[in-house]
Amino acid sequence: MSRLQHLRTFLTIYREGSVSGAAPKLNLTQPAASQHLRLLETQLGQPLFQRLPRGLAPTGAAHALARLIAPHLDALDAALNATRTRARDLPGPLRLGGPAEFLHARVVPHLTPLLEAGIQLRVHCGLSDDLAEQVAAGHLDLMIATTRPDARLTSEPLFEERFLLVGAPRWAERLPGRVLRSADLSEVPLLAYADDLPLLRRYWGMVFGARLESVPTLVLPDLRGLLDAAISGAGVTVLPEYLAGPAAQRGDLRVLHHPTEPPANTLYLTWSEARFTARVAFVRDHLKSLVTLST
Repeated sequence: MSRLQHLRTFLTIYREGSVSGAAPKLNLTQPAASQHLRLLETQLGQPLFQRLPRGLAPTGAAHALARLIAPHLDALDAALNATRTRARDLPGPLRLGGPAEFLHARVVPHLTPLLEAGIQLRVHCGLSDDLAEQVAAGHLDLMIATTRPDARLTSEPLFEERFLLVGAPRWAERLPGRVLRSADLSEVPLLAYADDLPLLRRYWGMVFGARLESVPTLVLPDLRGLLDAAISGAGVTVLPEYLAGPAAQRGDLRVLHHPTEPPANTLYLTWSEARFTARVAFVRDHLKSLVTLST
């Protein structure tokens, strides 16, 4: 029989002042509660109560033991109750939004624990500004944002994405072995996410200190598509490390430049405090743990 159960029985008897008062609270019969107490007294080698005609009187040893164990048993009971409550409140729908590429690479492979907890996930992909409006309007419960949303919503940093200049091995072999300059890339075809070259322009400005004026040979608003195009040898592009890193490790891509401070961007977990439930908290904490583990 568990010593923890003996201690719990003792503490309940101590607080109730009698075995008859304690037994129902412990879901025990009076003989079973009395047996717990006798076993504990045998283990301690001293009595914990004086048996009176009506009830029990704690001994000095009982007072000392109660002071020692009560905070710990109460904290344990509180934790168990919180876990039971959370488990009861978890099942149900949750609407999660974020950038398709990050969700695909770093979130979707790790969703099984959420589904096994009874959460019915509905995943929405899109741009952060649009998704933030949906969170504010109550159409999404939680999102991963590429920029910190406005003060209507609560957010906390989740992940720092670093950006790499990458291309297929054949492009790496054509570039000089010395430190790369922007001029070395003037004749290289560029693959872009949008016509205004957002990632490429940022890389050129921050790393090369130069303005990029080239016209891209391919515009494709999907980073996974750009990854495939770069692997095929179509040209050079800038991609987040979480996406390009595995391909570079396999040798399908080469990192063409290694600046001391590569461009980076922080992703944020974002929600509305007005609709922050135990389910939202559980999914938020799961996302934080899986991104940390897989970084």
